[in-house]
This record gives sequence, C-alpha cells and structure tokens, in this order.
Amino acid sequence: MAFAQTPLQGRIVLRAISEDDISNYKLPADTERSGGLSTIGLGQPAFLEAQVNIGVAAADITSVDWTLTAKPDGSAAAIVASPLPATMPSWEMADRVSYRVADRKLLRPDVKGWYTVTATITTKSGVVTARLNITGATYVGIGTCKTCHSGGPANTAWSMADSWSTTLHSTMFQNGINGNRTTHYGPNCLPCHTVGFDTAALSVNGGFDDVATQLGWTFPSTLQPSNWAAVPDALKNVANIQCENCHGAGSEHAANGGNPLLISVNMSSGDCGQCHGASPNHIKTAEWNNSMHAVTTTDPSGPGREGCVGCHTGGGFIQRMRGQTITDTDYNPINCQTCHSPHGRTSPSTNLHLVRNLNPVTLADGTVVDSAGAGTLCVNCHHARQNATQYAPTAAASPYYGPHHGPQGDMLEGTNAYTYGVAIPSSAHADVVTDTCAHCHMQTVGSKDAAFLQAGGHTFRMSYTDSTGAGHDMVGACQECHGKKITTFDFPLLDYDGDGQIEGVQTEVQHLLDQLSTLLPPAGKPKTSLTIDSTWTRDQLIAGYNWQFVNNDGSLGVHNMAYTVGLLQTTIEHLNGKAHFVVKAAGTFRQRKTR
Repeated sequence: MAFAQTPLQGRIVLRAISEDDISNYKLPADTERSGGLSTIGLGQPAFLEAQVNIGVAAADITSVDWTLTAKPDGSAAAIVASPLPATMPSWEMADRVSYRVADRKLLRPDVKGWYTVTATITTKSGVVTARLNITGATYVGIGTCKTCHSGGPANTAWSMADSWSTTLHSTMFQNGINGNRTTHYGPNCLPCHTVGFDTAALSVNGGFDDVATQLGWTFPSTLQPSNWAAVPDALKNVANIQCENCHGAGSEHAANGGNPLLISVNMSSGDCGQCHGASPNHIKTAEWNNSMHAVTTTDPSGPGREGCVGCHTGGGFIQRMRGQTITDTDYNPINCQTCHSPHGRTSPSTNLHLVRNLNPVTLADGTVVDSAGAGTLCVNCHHARQNATQYAPTAAASPYYGPHHGPQGDMLEGTNAYTYGVAIPSSAHADVVTDTCAHCHMQTVGSKDAAFLQAGGHTFRMSYTDSTGAGHDMVGACQECHGKKITTFDFPLLDYDGDGQIEGVQTEVQHLLDQLSTLLPPAGKPKTSLTIDSTWTRDQLIAGYNWQFVNNDGSLGVHNMAYTVGLLQTTIEHLNGKAHFVVKAAGTFRQRKTR
C-alpha cells in the first residue's frame, strides 16, 4: 500500500537567542540576544531561519535562495551570512520535531520602515517560497505607549499600561538600583531590565544605553534608595521591563496610528526566553524546555479544531480564558504566555506570578473547583470532558470513547468517574495542599541538586533519572505532611489488590488496573491501552471508562489514593457480578462542591 507524502511546507521564522544559547552552543560572547520579534530596533539582529517540514530529509534540500524583496528608501541593509552554527537547533522544542532548519541568514534593519524577506527553498521533491515581514524601528519608551494604552476600560488594550504598572516588571530596574531586591544588582542586569539595551556599535536606536550615553548617566556605585529619584526622566522613560521589551521597538507602530502590523505580538517562548533563559540563575526557559508542555502535540490544531485548541494550543487557550470565541487555531505550544498574562489584565494585583486565570472551574459533572490555589489554572484543561454518570451508560462505543486524556482535576477532587451509586471515599490532597498541582509539580530545585532542570519548577515533572540511570521521585512536597520516611511515591501501605502482599501503593494500583483490564476485551491478559469497538457490552464500556479515568490520570493513585482504589475495586467487583461492593481504601468523605 502506498502512503501519500506530506506536502512540502516552508516558512521563515526569527530565531530567538538567549544566554543559554550563547553558552550551550559556544557562540561568541558578544552575540546579541534576541526575542525572535519581527519588530526590531535599528541595527539589531534578525536571525533568519528557513524551515521545511521534518518529512524532508536534509540531503533532499538542494538550495535556499534569499531575497530582500522590499526595504525602506535609503536603506543599505542586506541579507548576510548568519553567525549561528548549522548544528544549532531551532528555538522551540516543538519545532524540532515538526520542522527542519534548511538555512540561516542575518539581517540588520538600518532605516525605519518595512522589510520583506523571501526564501525560495528547493528540494528534490519540489520548490516552496516563504516570506516574512520585518519592521525596523526605534524605541519610544513607556511615555509614548501610555498615550493610547492607558486610561481606557479595564481589561482592554486601552488599559494595558495601567495594569502593567502593577506588575514586578514595571519596577524591576527601579528596585534593583535602589537595593530593594538584591545586594548584587549591577550593569550586567540592564540588558533584560531596561528597554532596547544593546551596546553593539550598529545598535543606535533610542534604547536605554543610547539615552544613558547622551545624558552622561552611569550606573551608581552604591545601591541605595535615592538612586531611582536621581535617574533623569528621559532615561526613566526607557527603564524597567516595558512594552517594547516584549513587543519590539514601537516608533513605527506609534507613528502610524497604532497599526498592529507594525508591532509584534509574539506567541513564541523566545519572547520571554531572551531573558528567562540564563542558567543557572534564570532557569524558567531551560526548565520549560524539559516539559511536556513544550512539545504539546500538533495534531488537534488548525481550522475545524476550535473545540481542541482551547487546551492544546497557547493561542486557543488564551482566547478561551478571555471568554472569546476561539478563532486562533494555529499551533503553538503551551508556553509562558499561555499560562501567564504579562499585562496582568486578568489577574488580581495579589497574583504576583500573573497566572492567567484563577477563577473557579466547573467540571463536567457540575463540581466547582474553587480552592485549588495556583493549580486552578491547570484544572481548566486537566479534567475529563464528560459527565461520567450520563456519558458512561449511554455513549456509543468508538475508539474515542472515554473521559479524554487528562482527568487529573476530577481525580484530585474525587469526582466524575462512574461509581455505580457507591459512595467512594476521597483523599485529602485537594483540601490540604494549598496550591494543589503547582505546589507539588513546581517544587523548587537547587542548582546543585541532581534534579536541577530535570524535575520540579516549570518542567512540571515529578520524577527524574540521574546520571547513573537511576530513577528518583520528587517527594519533597510529600514529606511536608507524610514525614521524611517517604522516599518514593511507591511506598507500602495496604494490600489493595488482595494478593496477600503489601507492596508499594503505585504497584498495588497498577495491579488493580491489570486485574480490571484482564476482564475487558480481549479478555485474559492485562493491557496498557484499550481498543474499544461495537463488540463491547455496556458493562464493559462503563468499566473501560473507569480504567481510562485512572490510567489517564497518570499518577497511579498519588493524586487521590482512596478514590483510585475504591473506584477500581468497585468496578472489578461489578464486572465479576458481585451484588455488594466493599470499598477497601482508607480515605475521608468530602462534600462535593456543586452549583
């Protein structure tokens, strides 16, 4: 049977560059950082990257021809060789599994205005042409941005500067030179904590370093509270982490009536990674690169997938959290901007981490999750898509039958599986762990710890493998309540599976899953996945729903041991035809929160 080849696809992206890149790929120390924005300060680098879909072998790329098809009058800018090595991968982890770098070049805008770059990629299977528009501009500072983006209705584009002023970004440089945040604040902090800071000879564009030079300002020799007051107003205008740090130099946007095509609204993680990717002190990007969020599957995206992208892509999730009709179906991973609102527009002033949405979440069965702390954001996607009581007994058999992939929120709350009318107890994690998901999955890991960048933090991982190949669980959060005796998630407690042996709790749960899957078609052997079709009986479908509910939760009981064990025991007993179900899991009954 012949399979259709993936159509040739090509595109041009702007590669972000972080301090981690400079270190990891041994780039020259004076390599300029970049957020990968299409709005660029004059003289600063646009690291051009032509990409083709991963199905095209590197050997099949025969040529890439670059053309600067448009540039402003008076510009002498040209596309030149890139300083980035061929061995350097693309920026986004998700791009590395979907696209191949075909070629790289460099462009430095030298005159304000519009530049159009074209790359014609020729392969053995065909030719594809890609285009990218870049705006060259100068920096204008917060004073200009406020003219339009301040004083308007709350939570709109016209009030962004107002809400930004309540964030830590808005006072980062101010607090730094005043000595309010650290005793080692210095000039090396300025490239991230001020606007357009770039001391390269060609980079003369109104950034902080240019204004400081014009005014003769130098970094204070002593960190003290009077330093900020002594900064000239013109320099304050481009100090702290402002709009243009994330959106690019704004002169052309401001001069052309706020034309949105002349400013960057970037969904790439490079926008944040240009500053948050500087290990070992600034590690958010390095952690996130080791997360599953960084490589969220591209399958449920594109036109017609509006019902999927609300969780599976960053842009779709943002529109859903804003209560908007989802129109952005383009793929981008679950990244910084997905979970954090940089402007603070949808977050209370006490939400220092700018978590995008902490409003209560209503699960499919009506349970309201209103006390999950920072973990509330996670529950927006990590929940079952069905009301089990209604769905499991009626839905038609199909390969898609089940609760969907991530019912962790339901499991944590101890609700929304099919319980056969049995009152199944629930563990206390949802009540006693203040920030629920975030408290455990985002544990702080020290730079000397073997788990550094591999687990905890923005990796969201709870386990890691050390240099010897040995696996370890992140039990620090567990030990806060259960004591130092807990060294693994799989600690012995009770004989849940009834085999006469007390094994680790996760092992016991896996045995229960195996017992249940052995009873499901094809009967007789345990399974790691279910193939559900029209031959399944209704009892088998209901049991299959519960098996998926536990299996897809992924914690093997850790999220809610009592509910997990009780549910599996009850389901197994039902399939075995027992008239009475005895739940053998220790736990506490919790009052469901419903509207």
